Amino acid sequence: MNRHIRFERLHNFRDLGGYRTEDGRTVRPGRLFRADSLGKLAPGTPDWDRFLSLGIRTVVDLRYPWEIEARGRVPEHPSLTYHNQSIEHRPYDQAALAPSVAPGPYLAARYMEVAEDGTKEIRETLELIAESAESNTPLVFHCASGKDRTGLIAALLLSLLGVPEKTIVEDFTLTERATDRLLSDWHTTNPDRTLTWPAYGRAPAEVMTEFLAALKTRHGSIQAYVTDTLGLDNTFTESLRAALLEPPLTFRRATENDLPTLVRLRDDAARWQLAHGIDQWKPGQLGEPHFRTRLTEGEVWLALLGEQIAGAWELWWDDPAAWGPQPPTAAYIHRLMTDRRVAPPGTGRLMLTEAERRIAASGRPLCRLDCLSSNPRLREYYQAAGYTVVGEQSAKDGGLGTPYAVTLLEKRLP
Repeated sequence: MNRHIRFERLHNFRDLGGYRTEDGRTVRPGRLFRADSLGKLAPGTPDWDRFLSLGIRTVVDLRYPWEIEARGRVPEHPSLTYHNQSIEHRPYDQAALAPSVAPGPYLAARYMEVAEDGTKEIRETLELIAESAESNTPLVFHCASGKDRTGLIAALLLSLLGVPEKTIVEDFTLTERATDRLLSDWHTTNPDRTLTWPAYGRAPAEVMTEFLAALKTRHGSIQAYVTDTLGLDNTFTESLRAALLEPPLTFRRATENDLPTLVRLRDDAARWQLAHGIDQWKPGQLGEPHFRTRLTEGEVWLALLGEQIAGAWELWWDDPAAWGPQPPTAAYIHRLMTDRRVAPPGTGRLMLTEAERRIAASGRPLCRLDCLSSNPRLREYYQAAGYTVVGEQSAKDGGLGTPYAVTLLEKRLP
């Protein structure tokens, strides 16, 4: 997904929602934003209208007071509560650094200074984020470019939520997409200066990688730093996760009462495919009789997000139309489909994993599926999930009136 939200004057405004955690949950979208300086916003402009449309109620400005005085702050508005939390205590001028200064070790060391000097402000910032999350109101935190101080807070926060370190580093590097515009802003506001550091405005992965490694070396873990140095215990982290993560997916067998929902899911998926140029499923092809048969001859499973149905799939115990006669060593997944209005990113992969778990529990060591041979995007999706292409069926009769070619894929289960 493209995390950058487009503004004319803001260049690094991003939604932190949608990231997957280690345990398969998802950071809720539209709740937590990171940004470059909101002092560039002005009432009466399209940027201001777009900002207000996000429903943000709390702004946390991580800059020095003298930066705010020189460059301005977010405009006042009745819907906004503004907080200045200057987490950095030792200013430095990146633009004036020598070209020989390596960004990785240099910036990682500056971030460590902030983590040790700004404990009061960092703690209060995390508490503000937790308060906003618990009240179900969106919040944005920002500094000047949305990279360094903002990146530190984002890294701590995503780590507490359980987002993998690889993803945290990738989030940091997304500033690179805004570097050219940030550089243009610097030259505009500093016409009498020469920028000497080639790494200004850049966000190489090694900066965040080295910072996180240094923080863990000194404190043992990110949670230990938050607990022992900031004074925020595990209860704080659990509350933060409860407020900012989507509830975990749960699964149950479908029943006769779910037949209309299954038909709707399949038709909606068909419409989405057609809208994206994929000629595979057609709305109206499969009605309740099809799914009733699958309930009788196999299994149909639903994925639920809270009380809402996020997706479904069929589990077959044989599939002669695609695979021919086979010994009972495999089960077959069909019609993996999600409700895009409900399902968070990664739901399809989680449903695959649950289907594989169910197959393994039955004692069968193989999971098989097929996809239309003319749909390489879907084949690549399954291959990324660990499936291997094992053959082609040139004329599968799927009961739709016209035979079609499919690619056969297989995964050996532990």
